[in-house]
Amino acid sequence: MLFSRFKTQLPTPEEALEGRPERAFAVPDRHTVLGNPLLGPYPDGLEVADFGLGCFWGAERKFWQAEGVWTTLVGYQGGHTPNPTYEEVCSGHTGHTEAVRVVYDPAVIPYTSLLKLFWESHDPTQGFRQGNDVGTQYRSAIYTHSPAQQQAAEASRDAYRTALHTSGHGDITTEILPADDTRPFYPAEGYHQQYLDKNPAGYCGIGGTGVSCPVGVAPAGD
Repeated sequence: MLFSRFKTQLPTPEEALEGRPERAFAVPDRHTVLGNPLLGPYPDGLEVADFGLGCFWGAERKFWQAEGVWTTLVGYQGGHTPNPTYEEVCSGHTGHTEAVRVVYDPAVIPYTSLLKLFWESHDPTQGFRQGNDVGTQYRSAIYTHSPAQQQAAEASRDAYRTALHTSGHGDITTEILPADDTRPFYPAEGYHQQYLDKNPAGYCGIGGTGVSCPVGVAPAGD
């Protein structure tokens, strides 16, 4: 199953694994670096952003290091299978990508700055892979929580596409879709949360193109 065609082709809802009505594992209460709750409740005034940029171990660290980020957690998003496990997602039979949920203070770090960090931390032109990591679970994605986020994400994509083309890179394959009821975020198993804090010498497959993303190309608010 691990080497099926679904490593590089998304399953249809009919082909996806059935899943389960509840999580099959517990999620830790607090962030090991920031000390704040992973699953909430979150303080008033904070906002949520969801990103997929390859293996979520290194991706999560990129965001928790940013000033103004209150908490981060990793999970699975954009697929069909409810409450999947890591092994199921890696099989390619759920349709999810590995995602990072970022809870942030927009008064300290605007959404546009998170978008810049997102674009510059990976190669968004690679389709169902990120470097040597191959599979639909490594695809680039932004799941938005408001029309303003959607507009800002699309504007930043268009600006970064121009910068990438100028530098000789291919087209962006990032999917930008609402994080609505059809694309819920399912938290990952506890051992994946803040993995590189628990395992400082652990694997990190995150690497950008070296092309700077323009800032100020989209509304800063959500």
